[in-house]
Amino acid sequence: MRVIEVKDTSQVAEARRAAVVLAQAHGFGEADAGRVAIVATELATNLLKHGEGGELLVGSYDDSSGSGVECLALDKGPGMADIVGSMRDGHSTAGSAGTGLGAVARGAHLTDIYSGPEVGTAILARLEIGRPEHFRPRRQPHYGALAIAYPGEEACGDSWCRRPHGSGHAVMVADGLGHGPFAAEASHAASRAFLAAGDVAPSEMLVAMHAALRPTRGAAVGIAQIDEAAGKIVFAGVGNIAATIVDRDMGVQRMVSNNGTIGHIARHMRDFTYALGDEALVILASDGLATNWRLDAYPGLFAHHPTLIAAILYRDFTRGRDDVTVFVARTGAA
Repeated sequence: MRVIEVKDTSQVAEARRAAVVLAQAHGFGEADAGRVAIVATELATNLLKHGEGGELLVGSYDDSSGSGVECLALDKGPGMADIVGSMRDGHSTAGSAGTGLGAVARGAHLTDIYSGPEVGTAILARLEIGRPEHFRPRRQPHYGALAIAYPGEEACGDSWCRRPHGSGHAVMVADGLGHGPFAAEASHAASRAFLAAGDVAPSEMLVAMHAALRPTRGAAVGIAQIDEAAGKIVFAGVGNIAATIVDRDMGVQRMVSNNGTIGHIARHMRDFTYALGDEALVILASDGLATNWRLDAYPGLFAHHPTLIAAILYRDFTRGRDDVTVFVARTGAA
């Protein structure tokens, strides 16, 4: 996912170009790429007008809800007191025509906003090929993620994957040692080993990865198998992958990783089993994200889109000196 800092008007054009180039690379024609341009421009402009500057993140997605281009506008400004009112054409607090968020909602297939006093604003807009049909109910994905490279690097040294497993699914986050192309090589090797593994326990997947990553720099890896029917998560990790369950019923559980580096030194690869309530978020993050976050500091955020949750954690807790990946999976009927 590409990050464009938006601190002055010249960077609005850069944000628009980045979004359009990505859309064209994913097969968007002229009209659809034009919608992407409008959405990216409005989001970037709003960052300046209302958010005191911020970041626009541009990437792609492919999940149960569809596939296409997503834009995330993140700021730490004063927030919106009336989100619904701000979506109406003609509403403005900055002396403009007041069509920004209305244009975003009309052009995007999905829009999700989290905003409030002292928490800034985060806006997710997802666009697909073809005009949106807003009257049609959309299936909500059970997961979302972002992976962002170390500042100045083209290649992200982290990776994440998701795959079916038994009656549920398994997820993995890998953080290649260091950053740049060689770190990316290690994390991508971990992804290939994860996707090739059979229906085995996370610790057995780590054993297979350990051999596969020996020619690389090595990586920290965390794997969670989520089984909602059985009400449990089985987790195994080696290195600094932070894994957390935020459960409406049982509160917060931090899952345990062992010391070491997959591909080099990893003496202990052990499975830990955790109970899972009816509604929960499972969050895995590389060590580019600080671990002192608390989701209850953001009232109502639990129910928002998983990608928007991941983006807010990135915005407020990225260390800024490493690659950062945040993966959020939702369980239950939230």
